[in-house]
Amino acid sequence: MHSWNDTPAKRSIMEFVDRVTREASPEFVPSSERVAVFDNDGTLWCEQPMYVQFAFALDRVKALAVHHPEWTEEEPFASLLKGDLQAALAGGERAASQITMATHSGMRADEFTALVTDWIATARHPKTGRLHTEMGMRPANRICS
Repeated sequence: MHSWNDTPAKRSIMEFVDRVTREASPEFVPSSERVAVFDNDGTLWCEQPMYVQFAFALDRVKALAVHHPEWTEEEPFASLLKGDLQAALAGGERAASQITMATHSGMRADEFTALVTDWIATARHPKTGRLHTEMGMRPANRICS
């Protein structure tokens, strides 16, 4: 965070974090109830248990599996299809790249946009069960509800 410029947006975020992490604050949120966020081009999105973009890729693996029967034996896809994310990602960056390439290539930009638009309209965060679009942080520093 030290690389951020000192701007009103940075100060607002830092003040929000202070308010929700300071036990004496009326807005305090216990650590067990906090959700991590990641700065994604100015919009704060959930980062745990994975980036929203990666959740999309994982769902695409499941959707595309019917066209790729070899994935049931081929890593990292075989582990993903068995629900074992940890084993799938044991291959590190190479595995993540394979997943991304398999799920994000071979289509026009407008086709990809339509897929993402349809997915984000119904996709739910695996921990909270809320829509991913409800899991962002509004500029006014209030968690979306």
